[in-house]
Amino acid sequence: MISRRLALSLAACLLSTAVAAPALAQHARLMDPAALTEQAPATYKAKFETSKGAFVVEVTRAWAPTGADRFYNLVKNGYFDDVRFFRAIAGFMVQFGVNGDPALNAKWRVARIPDDRVTQSNKRGMITFATSGPNARTTQVFINFRDNGRLDDMGFAPFGRVVSGMDVVDKLYSGYGEGAPNGAGPDQNRIQFEGNAYLSKSFPKLDYVKKATIEQ
Repeated sequence: MISRRLALSLAACLLSTAVAAPALAQHARLMDPAALTEQAPATYKAKFETSKGAFVVEVTRAWAPTGADRFYNLVKNGYFDDVRFFRAIAGFMVQFGVNGDPALNAKWRVARIPDDRVTQSNKRGMITFATSGPNARTTQVFINFRDNGRLDDMGFAPFGRVVSGMDVVDKLYSGYGEGAPNGAGPDQNRIQFEGNAYLSKSFPKLDYVKKATIEQ
């Protein structure tokens, strides 16, 4: 007869395995960016539960179809979970979208999408993909703290807007300022290769996404 202690231990092990299985499956999906190309609905909402509270983004696909599709696939497959708001500049914008897992970053930083035409202005509350040049968007996005219309002519195409919880976005920690080498904030290259281990150790005050989901 199995002892009660052993039975409880086996039950706990089975429960742990059951809980871990979906997370492993999700991670496996994220390791293949080329497979995550589902077309987004014409409009959809994404809820971000963060260390400061929750905010909701409403995406309008017609504004920037390629960006809207990429964002939809990232949120739906859990890419933003446990991701830090690593670049928050008061009076400008807050940026996030580098995963805490360096293995995932290795896959996604080369998974570029073509540019969208700019149809909306980078006004307060609008969310937009960051880019390092033409057709170079991957996973990083930013939310405008104020009207940043000068970004429009630079090719930054908003695909959605914060429809609730902008007060939460305003409270995201911005004390580190601009990132290295131009400021004292996190070095994006180190985030790519060292992930959350680097950020947790060197920038412990950063706020983060607990979980992001597509709202039904």
